[in-house]
Amino acid sequence: MAVVMALAFTMGIFAQRSITYIPDANIEKRVEQTLSRMTLEEKVGQMTELEIGVLGHWEGDRFVLDKDKLEKVFLQYKVGSILNTPGPVAQTPEWWQQTIRTINEYSLRACGIPTVYGLDQNHGTTYTLGGTLFPQNTNLGASFDAELAKQAATITAYETRAANCPWTYSPTVDLSRDARWPRVWENFGEDCLVNAVMGRAMVEGFQGPDPNHIDKYHIGTSIKHYMAYGTPRTGKDRTPAYVPEWELREKHFAPFKACVEAGATSVMVNSASINGMPMHVSAKYLTQWLKEETGWDGMIVTDWADIENLWQREKVAANKKEAICMAINAGIDMAMEPYNVDFCDLLIESVKEGRVPISRIDDAVRRILRMKYRMGLFDMPNTDRKDYPKYGSAEHFKAAQDAAVQTMVLLKNNGILPLSQGKKILVTGPNANSMRCLNGGWSYTWQGKDADKYASQHNTILEAMQQRFGAANIIYEPGVTYNNDGLYWEENEPQIDRAVRAAAGADVILACVGENSYAETPGNLDDLALSANQRDLVKALAATGKPIVLILSEGRPRLVSDIEPLANAVVDILLPGNEGGNALARLLAGDDNFSGRMPFTYPRHSASLTTYDYRVSEETGTMEGVYDYNAQVDVQWPFGYGLSYTTFEYSNMRVDKTDFTTGDVLTVSVDVKNTGRMAGKESVLLFSRDMVASLVPESRRLRAFTKVDLKPGEQRTVTFTLPADDLAFVGNDGKRHLEPGEFLLQIANKSLRINCR
Repeated sequence: MAVVMALAFTMGIFAQRSITYIPDANIEKRVEQTLSRMTLEEKVGQMTELEIGVLGHWEGDRFVLDKDKLEKVFLQYKVGSILNTPGPVAQTPEWWQQTIRTINEYSLRACGIPTVYGLDQNHGTTYTLGGTLFPQNTNLGASFDAELAKQAATITAYETRAANCPWTYSPTVDLSRDARWPRVWENFGEDCLVNAVMGRAMVEGFQGPDPNHIDKYHIGTSIKHYMAYGTPRTGKDRTPAYVPEWELREKHFAPFKACVEAGATSVMVNSASINGMPMHVSAKYLTQWLKEETGWDGMIVTDWADIENLWQREKVAANKKEAICMAINAGIDMAMEPYNVDFCDLLIESVKEGRVPISRIDDAVRRILRMKYRMGLFDMPNTDRKDYPKYGSAEHFKAAQDAAVQTMVLLKNNGILPLSQGKKILVTGPNANSMRCLNGGWSYTWQGKDADKYASQHNTILEAMQQRFGAANIIYEPGVTYNNDGLYWEENEPQIDRAVRAAAGADVILACVGENSYAETPGNLDDLALSANQRDLVKALAATGKPIVLILSEGRPRLVSDIEPLANAVVDILLPGNEGGNALARLLAGDDNFSGRMPFTYPRHSASLTTYDYRVSEETGTMEGVYDYNAQVDVQWPFGYGLSYTTFEYSNMRVDKTDFTTGDVLTVSVDVKNTGRMAGKESVLLFSRDMVASLVPESRRLRAFTKVDLKPGEQRTVTFTLPADDLAFVGNDGKRHLEPGEFLLQIANKSLRINCR
């Protein structure tokens, strides 16, 4: 009987200083030497980030750099950072090599400091053509496998550096606490532990083993969006959140703290406000929490034009100059302008007027220079394309496909899956023949609209099914299609009757429904239900009596409670990337086993949105008397839910200490056996519940997780180490409390009780 040691992730959220790396003394010396010879103008230039569009112009379908614009930006204003892709449309690695090389030539000529270029490589090399696109982060969260996230980041870093780009705005570790939010798919789900573990793994994958010395095969990271971005009251992007400070401390801060402890080079700030305070002007959250309490020496960058938004949208400043002063004094180190150099002029004026102290400027520039030295840009400002032969290789594509296999979630199966060879399969629905739907936003373009053009070498679901099951056995009739020239939710006139007629020749129906691609604010919605056309398609197909396998491809959980009962099987593939079609075909054929689990709570009703860690008082029975209170929590599929083609049996759950106190470390073990006839991977999740507390307890909290691969009949012991202090909660006083009393520990259907003395 093998033993798997699963190290419970200890966030150490409240340690005053817990950075896990030691700053390099030689780098610190070089930073001070460089800073000492810089003028105020050069310092402010380093704090400025512009969008590449200000450096050139279009000649037909080709973007070219402009000498006069380059000289203004670098020789006159000494700008230290450029971002984005022109268009924005992905470019070839060769184009990036030459473009960034030219930018660095001007930057080095201006002040001897290289530019740091940043791209949103959010799920692979999304802005470099021909590279590898991995599943989106929501899928990686569904895998519950941190090594998978690290591998994706490692390959992405390699391919990004092949394009001469040293910096990415990734990973995203916002918590998806509202199903309506259009950026649910960009992070790892609703749980703070999953986001912390996956985020930290990706930092290590992107940056390599030593955050002080990031080599030419790795890139710097910018963790985003600090913090509580995923809980807007309206459910819409960039709108205010109202979150108790104890919840900010305990949940939303945790993933960012984990990432900066691991040496993340930078952090990007939440565009919106929390409890009425825009994050970009909060010295408490930017400087006190993020920098001082953790001891982190990295750099904070704004999001797109957010200093401008402080006075134009948030109305906390009277003009741009005042907004700049507020943001820089609060702790912002670099401003993503992104179009204007007037930031430089206004900040220089503010320093000379005494509104921003030079000490704050020096601190910001130290952090920027430190990041550039850690990336090795002073010694090697450019890379050479020939050093990266694996760019867009079959090896990398296979890694993306294998990752996608682990991230798809089997939600229902009445025995119809795996599909038998030789059966006639109707493939239908708007998501069946679309690379755009497999990838989602941030895929070649911002909204992902051109994925079918740029990813044509990869298979859609339809194409993958034709290859795996034989083209002669596949019937294709979409019934519903998207208007790809319109808004993401717009659909063409449905032709459901054609799909119904096609079903007559099929043994089984594969109904591929969900969402088209979108990103950020354009992805806002007013109705969480799946579109009426798509639901009508499924209902009409169900009336034929043919069995239905419902394939959900979506960036957030669209409501399907009226059509789920009509399906014999349901699979949520989320946004699996370019290799998602092939991965799904492998799973439907039974070549591989399902092992994904829901990274968020899937709602059943539009007016009943919740998360798995709700407070126990949210789930009550009927109150006696005049008032009939009923607050039952009712969901479609819970967080952590997922089925398999095999079965797993849990037994012999035990803990080495049934009585414990603060400072103790608990060892929790359970035996897991594959009792089915197929090999399978099982995510083992350890939850806890405080039975009585001075703050209303949560229903449960995820405390540790791991994944085991078991052959039929194989049994392993999974062991977690759980620091007792992780069971503490943050009270209304902002402090951690580990109170005496009983706790429940749970793994699958096994549980035991322990007592805090």
